[in-house]
Amino acid sequence: MKETITAAEAAHIPQQRAELLLDSAVRYAEERHWDVLPGTWLEAMEGVERCSCADPACPAPGAHPTRPDWATLATGSAVAARTLWSQQPRASVLLPTGRTFDAIDVPETAGFLALARMERLGMELGPVTCTPDRRMQFFVLPGAGAKVPALVSGLGWTLSAVDLSVRGEGDYVAAPPTRVGSGGAVQWARRPTVANRWLPDAEELINPLAYACGQGARGRRG
Repeated sequence: MKETITAAEAAHIPQQRAELLLDSAVRYAEERHWDVLPGTWLEAMEGVERCSCADPACPAPGAHPTRPDWATLATGSAVAARTLWSQQPRASVLLPTGRTFDAIDVPETAGFLALARMERLGMELGPVTCTPDRRMQFFVLPGAGAKVPALVSGLGWTLSAVDLSVRGEGDYVAAPPTRVGSGGAVQWARRPTVANRWLPDAEELINPLAYACGQGARGRRG
């Protein structure tokens, strides 16, 4: 991403937030070896915060790539990440999926129920995010996109019926502390730590996740 801002504009950016975005991007690349990508950001337009893409109907304000060829711009270098966010301190922090991890995306209510059960069972878990649109994303090993549909089908459900999906190759997730529209910021339900550096396979998590999503679907129908 080549767009930069002037020193005068940068002075109006809350310094603490700019540093948090930059430090987070660098840390993800340096400590987790995740590729990172600077995305769009929120800016004030006519007194309202809107996406920098200027689309009034933007479905993910401040949290999507800036270009169609975004996948080629992602970097796993902490040095490069520092340079990119220094050029645009407001940029969201996006993590391409299908590289070092995939993400299983579920409704927040089902996600917390499944997370609590998995923690009680002592299951090995990777990082988990909560998004402002009330979704949760469980980080798993790459390749989940090819496995999960059959695994869920084997349990008697379809992905659409239980509102479960996978972010894999060619997709991305927004990482904390990225803000999405007026809903707030993406947050960690389980932070990346040394203990969860090694990610689980999707097959290890799909039973409790699909079950919780299935229960939620039954409740909505009821």
